[in-house]
This record gives sequence, structure tokens and C-alpha cells, in this order.
Amino acid sequence: MSYRIEPTDALVVVDPQNDFLPGGPLAVADGLRIFGPINRIAPHFAHVVATGDWHPADHEFFQANGGPWPFHCLAGTPGAAFSKLLQLEHVDAIVHKGIDPHTDGYSAFAGTQLASELRVLGITRIFIAGLATDYCVKMTSIEAAVYGFRAVVLTDAIAAVNVQPDDESDALEAMRLAGVEFATSRDLVWDSAA
Repeated sequence: MSYRIEPTDALVVVDPQNDFLPGGPLAVADGLRIFGPINRIAPHFAHVVATGDWHPADHEFFQANGGPWPFHCLAGTPGAAFSKLLQLEHVDAIVHKGIDPHTDGYSAFAGTQLASELRVLGITRIFIAGLATDYCVKMTSIEAAVYGFRAVVLTDAIAAVNVQPDDESDALEAMRLAGVEFATSRDLVWDSAA
């Protein structure tokens, strides 16, 4: 099945940040694989959003504060910066998330104005790429569906942490059950390719 990119579509690139890439404290082993597909398709969207964790040091989800994760994506640090592999010239808006120290901030919609901002732009369908499949991509796509957007996850432009071996497959199933669709970047078509 092919998907024609329409003016009512947005691309949401979830957390393409240095701390989630090889060498970072919460590295996704295959994280670098997302950038080729994202950079290839991003110029064809009328609206591209990049999200990023922007955590305070007292965030409850850090191990030092009793949570599950090592320090990562601390607000304003190089680790929270977007990878230089992401072609930022195609990004129209940046959404910081995970700012509230008492909530996980996995979803790009949690504690942000993203849903209302997309509605103002007339967006009805969201294509989702980025990191990591089993956390922020999963929750962003599920909440996109909850907010009434048609959500399509691009499986060749995501990668998982896989704290447990089945985390990725479990996340994909949870997304499917929430009504999320799946495609690859190669399934997208646009007028210039016609």
C-alpha cells in the first residue's frame, strides 16, 4: 500500500537526540538507521515536527531519583541536542517534552500543545519516525490516535531500546491494537515522484 503525502499530513520525528544514539547513556543500538529515511522524505511534507526530551535533573524517572533511567537529555546539554545527522532545515517546529519532573514525558503530546498546534494547521494524519520504538514512538503514536489523528509509524525509520528482548514486538502490537498503521518510507509517494 502506498501513501501519498498530502498538505494535511505532518511528519513527527521523535527524539533524534545524541543521548539516544550510540555512545550516549541511553543508546539505541540501531538508532543511526533512522536518519536516511527521515532526511529523504522530510522535504516533501508541508509540516515537520521534531520532538526532544528536555528533562530537569530532578526528573523522577532518573535512577538517581528512584526511577528506571540513567541521566539523559538534560535540558540544554549536548546530549539533549539533535543529532547533526538530522537535516534541520526541513524541521518547521520543535517540541520539548519530559519537562515535568513527575511524568514520564514519553509521548510528544504529554504536557505539550502539539495536538492543538497540529489541528490549527489542519493536520489530520501524522507519520511518525524516530526513537525509541518501545517508549516514545509507541506512546506518541498511540496518543496521536487517541487525539483523533490518523497515525502511521514508519518502521524503517524507528529503532528500539529493547530493555527486554520482546519490548519492540510488544510495542508494535500495542500500537496496532490502538489503531496505528504501519508503512515504510518507501511506501510514501509525492507529486514530484509521479
